[in-house]
Amino acid sequence: MYENISFSYLCPGMWHKFISTGKEFLTRGGNFIRRKNYNETVVTSILTWTPYIVGSVATALVAILYAKIFDYINYFSHIIKDHIAWLFFIITPICLLLGWLIIRKVSPAASGSGIPQLMAALDPKRDPKKVSTGFLLGGRSLIAKFTSSIVALLGGAVIGREGPMIQISASIFYIVHKFIPKEWPRIDRGRMLIAGGAAGLAAAFNTPLGGIVFAIEELSHTHLNAFKSSLLYAVIFSGMTVQWILGPYLFLGFPKVESVGFSMIGYVILFSFITGVAGAYKGKLILQLIYLKRKLKKPALQVLWVGLSGVVLAFLFYFNRDTAFGPGKDIMTQILFNTTDHEISGWLLLSRYFGAIISYTSGIAGGVFATSLSSGSIIGELLMNLMNLDQENKLLILVAMIGFLTGMTRAPFTTSILVLEMTDRHSAIFMFILAGLISSVAARIVDKKSLYQRLEWIYLR
Repeated sequence: MYENISFSYLCPGMWHKFISTGKEFLTRGGNFIRRKNYNETVVTSILTWTPYIVGSVATALVAILYAKIFDYINYFSHIIKDHIAWLFFIITPICLLLGWLIIRKVSPAASGSGIPQLMAALDPKRDPKKVSTGFLLGGRSLIAKFTSSIVALLGGAVIGREGPMIQISASIFYIVHKFIPKEWPRIDRGRMLIAGGAAGLAAAFNTPLGGIVFAIEELSHTHLNAFKSSLLYAVIFSGMTVQWILGPYLFLGFPKVESVGFSMIGYVILFSFITGVAGAYKGKLILQLIYLKRKLKKPALQVLWVGLSGVVLAFLFYFNRDTAFGPGKDIMTQILFNTTDHEISGWLLLSRYFGAIISYTSGIAGGVFATSLSSGSIIGELLMNLMNLDQENKLLILVAMIGFLTGMTRAPFTTSILVLEMTDRHSAIFMFILAGLISSVAARIVDKKSLYQRLEWIYLR
């Protein structure tokens, strides 16, 4: 049904010529290396590594561009909030409608975060006759994902770029795989897609270990030994490219985490349990609204849904003194480094919690990683104020962030390693892992499967 839907649908003649020219160039390059009579093992290794290196470098460059655009748009949203906040009531509905329209017209598989699409593409039970990899990934989904998320963010949508970057990077690796000539050593497409997803997360957060653990915990249906080398190539080269251009940096900086002992374990369990349940309920609400929206068959009703979503978001942005729009990285920075001159309010939590749900279910492209981490940080701050705990030690804030994101993803080790790499707080690694495990168990009380596992089946139907 979808096998022929790919980037070629946009410009078939030019694309096929581009593919054939690229394959011819690679074939000649491979033949040139062989004619030099190099060791056959060396030649095979070089030809096998090349697609992973090309895909990883391309992923890193796109991730840097994507991050810069998100930063500039977020800065633009702050200007609007500070000077002409009423403009949200105009631009938010319009941008959400445009973002939704891009998805609808260019690639329906590009909606949401992008991780369920990659999981569906890798699912061994997937019927290629019903849903092709080219429909879930490829050039069309890449373009739609990139443009829809940017347009929606212009309107202040509460979305992140990390989930979309995973689908974008997998699409890049999918396209690179198409260029591999038949004469080259056989390279399994599934392994390339797993490596692409890991490279995307590593480049988005600058967390190479997080990318590796994510691939193992979320994407792999086979033993690690089957793809460990290709996975490492992808993560290393994407990470090296990002650091070469941007230099070494931490996504969240160095929050203060004091030495912790057994006295903190009770608080860690409590915070991770509460945030795990909160994250799971967020995922459940997203699913229920998605199922409800799918019942609206008429385009006019879908347009009305998206438009009303934009109006509700504008209301949340306008009547909130804090940053209720965008990914929420600045909120996390304020909480972790005490840069705000007033207490974080429960109204901000409700605004970001439901703002992320409304944004995701409107049908635009956008992720939940950053928005979930920001919601977790707010819950952690509110709980610490309620219990009158030491505001200087940010351990419990980080625990709450891990708990909330794990409640959404059910990937405790991935989340723990991500937060560890984003903050470089190695002294708290055991507390981080404990938080991930506790929140994962708590989330199963709400729903036995994660949001991504539930959404995966939507794309397999």
